[in-house]
Amino acid sequence: MQLARTRTRTRTRTRTRTRSSVRRLALTAVALGLAVAAPAAAAQASTTHGTHPAAPTQSAGSVHGDHTTGAEVPQAAGSVRSGDPQSTVDRVADFYGAYIDVVWDARNDDLRNGLREHYLTSGFRTKLAAWEAAQHADGVLRAQDNPIGWQVTADGGGAGHAFSTVRLTWGNPSSPYYTYLKVQSDLATKQISDIEDQ
Repeated sequence: MQLARTRTRTRTRTRTRTRSSVRRLALTAVALGLAVAAPAAAAQASTTHGTHPAAPTQSAGSVHGDHTTGAEVPQAAGSVRSGDPQSTVDRVADFYGAYIDVVWDARNDDLRNGLREHYLTSGFRTKLAAWEAAQHADGVLRAQDNPIGWQVTADGGGAGHAFSTVRLTWGNPSSPYYTYLKVQSDLATKQISDIEDQ
């Protein structure tokens, strides 16, 4: 009888300890969740009430913001950049963003050529090399200098292709000027198959 009572007490203590441990874990998880959520909410609130004026509203997915250097450029409060790997216009924007970063940072040619190999069709790379040899300029940018920003807009499609307009920003951020390129992408591969001045 004494042994049965001892076993019952031991089981009760074990259950109580287990319940206490579970409660402690649950409270710790809640506390950690609040510790993470509170700073994130504060950061979101501070960006929502920032001093930058809001940028003009544009339809989602059709335009990628003009990525210029310097903090002086007005941007939407809490602006978000996103993309879709199955969207040809997003791929064009991804390519130009990465390519201009590499050119701007004066990185090595291997990285620049790697981007070309990934984003451009092999036939267009051959055509581009011939254009560059004749023009002594970068065929992707259609220039010898480095732009300070870029913007990509979807521009229709047809016959297995999608078209995008790329606006490159040049000069001084306080008085910029722009050039425009028409970029053709193959819908089957999502790769860029032509770039022309517009």
